[in-house]
Amino acid sequence: MALPESVGHQPSGTPEGHGGRVVPVYALTGGRTRSATGADMPVETLVTVTPAGRRAGELHLEYRATVELAARPISVVEIGAALRVPVGVARVLVSDLVDSGYLAVHLPPSVEGGPTPEILERLLEGLRARSH
Repeated sequence: MALPESVGHQPSGTPEGHGGRVVPVYALTGGRTRSATGADMPVETLVTVTPAGRRAGELHLEYRATVELAARPISVVEIGAALRVPVGVARVLVSDLVDSGYLAVHLPPSVEGGPTPEILERLLEGLRARSH
C-alpha cells in the first residue's frame, strides 16, 4: 500500500528564522486523526524499520524522520515527542508506514489489557532521556 497522497506534499520544516511549524499538524495526516490499523495502537508500542524501510527512497519529511527514528526500537509516544506532534498524529504516521511495509510493529505483552511494569519503566526511562 502506498502512502496517502494527501500527506506530506509540502514540507513541514521550519524556515530559518521562524520559530513555528509552517504546516499545521493536522495537515501532516491529511486531516486524519485515526488510521484503519493504528486506532488501537498503544502508545508504548515499539516500532522498528524493516528492510523495505531501509531502502525507502524519497519519503516526505515526517515519514522519513519516523523511519530514521525507528532505526532502533522506539515507541509511538517517543516518535510523537521527537517530531513534536500529538500522539494521535504519530499513530497515523506510524500506521501509514506499517501499511506500506516500511515499519514493523512490536506490541507489548499486556496483563489484563494494560502495559507491564517493565514496559512502563522502559517508557519512563526513554522519556527522561529525551528530556535532557
